[in-house]
Amino acid sequence: METVSRAAAQSDTADAGRKVDGYLLAAFPWYGLDEAFTGPRWLMRVGAAADGTVEHGATGHGEEPTIKTETPKDERFAVVVTVPGRPVRRSGDGTGVLDATSVSTAAWLAGSGLLAHTWPTTMDRALRQDWLDQQTALAWELADDLDGEGWSELLLPVDGTPTPFRYRESAYGWVLAGSAGGEGGVHLGAYGRGMSAYGLGFGVIEDLAAYEG
Repeated sequence: METVSRAAAQSDTADAGRKVDGYLLAAFPWYGLDEAFTGPRWLMRVGAAADGTVEHGATGHGEEPTIKTETPKDERFAVVVTVPGRPVRRSGDGTGVLDATSVSTAAWLAGSGLLAHTWPTTMDRALRQDWLDQQTALAWELADDLDGEGWSELLLPVDGTPTPFRYRESAYGWVLAGSAGGEGGVHLGAYGRGMSAYGLGFGVIEDLAAYEG
């Protein structure tokens, strides 16, 4: 699969300073739920390469999820992941090659994001890391086979245009991934719990202030 490495996918910018600053450094448009969603919006994090180039990020909608909750099924949230489309290219420091990004990249980031906010309530705390490693590996394999039986097709609006997404559900929530049209050339992933994916729509974020709380 031509996608970001696991290490790059999980790297985040430093927490120092305003959270929005990392988003403002991106050279691509950010996406979130469209204006039909009227609930709370919040920023999550951006992932950056070694040279500081913003590689991806996510915006949240609804209730901020936490693995500490006793009733995770009662949470209602949807997170939108934005990944810029790019070909294979040299890394900023010239020491290696960065993989191309694809819809699979967005699917992997969405799948791993959902797992990061999931804690099976019947599982012993000491076993969660083993479970997370196992489930993350499975999410990687699923993202590499978007035409497989684990996925179905879902048509959702992106900037008002019906757009095909690959979609799957699990006991922990749902994940979807597709590509946005237009000049942005970005891939979109999303994951959530307690909110149906079938009624969602996506749009370019015109003003990040709406996500600063």
